[in-house]
Amino acid sequence: MSRFIKGFSYLFLIFISFISLVPFYLMLTMSTYKTEQIFKGLPFFPSDYLGTNISTVFQSNFIQAYGNSLFISSISMAVCVLISAGVGYAVTVYNFKYKKFLKTFIMLTMMVPTQIGIIGYMIEMRSFHLTNTLWPMILIWFANGFGAFWMIQFIEGSLPLEIVESARIDGASEPRIFFQIVFPCIKPGILTLCLLIFLWSWNSYLVPLVFVNKANLTTIPIFIKGLANAYRTDYGAQLAGLVLATIPLLLMFVCGSRSFIKGLTAGAVKG
Repeated sequence: MSRFIKGFSYLFLIFISFISLVPFYLMLTMSTYKTEQIFKGLPFFPSDYLGTNISTVFQSNFIQAYGNSLFISSISMAVCVLISAGVGYAVTVYNFKYKKFLKTFIMLTMMVPTQIGIIGYMIEMRSFHLTNTLWPMILIWFANGFGAFWMIQFIEGSLPLEIVESARIDGASEPRIFFQIVFPCIKPGILTLCLLIFLWSWNSYLVPLVFVNKANLTTIPIFIKGLANAYRTDYGAQLAGLVLATIPLLLMFVCGSRSFIKGLTAGAVKG
């Protein structure tokens, strides 16, 4: 019976993996076709038009858009993770007034869609003269409700408070405790949040669409959407651009998949 359940589990996982990978495979194959050929039916075998599509992508402002997205996503990820880890550490380790209110407020911010606050955010950025720069796309990630909530939950379940107390008795400063003791304990949660924030920032479409009016400030999603002229949308080139845009995400997941799964599992077990 146990062998049957184990075999069925493997078959189910293979089936789910197949369903998940088919869209990615179709994106790869369609990127090797002309736009007119794509609409004839779903191509299951690659063609010989990939070089032309990639050439079309690089003839546009692809390198600049790629660099912008890398810069925005890297800065957003680093600062968001640092701030979120600091919030999680402070809420878990310290006792202060309105602590429960702060946790409730953080959860409430997760319920508010970005689209609702985009007008207020636009007015704020305009008052600081940051429109038509890359900063509106970076600053929006600095105070991330999900990141703070994630780190609070993860630190509460994985950080023994006795270690912090022992370090304080030994005379360690709070920054040293945070960076040298707490960070190694919460490494899976940190890496998981890094992957998620980088992915969300890389794929962000609404904020760059609202704040960017210059070609040299476009990000990957805006660039791919703009691969068209007045008469024709080049879907083949768009798909080739999507393939190139997926490479950093795949590399990050492959390098951090073990910690990513460990972090998600730890977060799921936390009661």
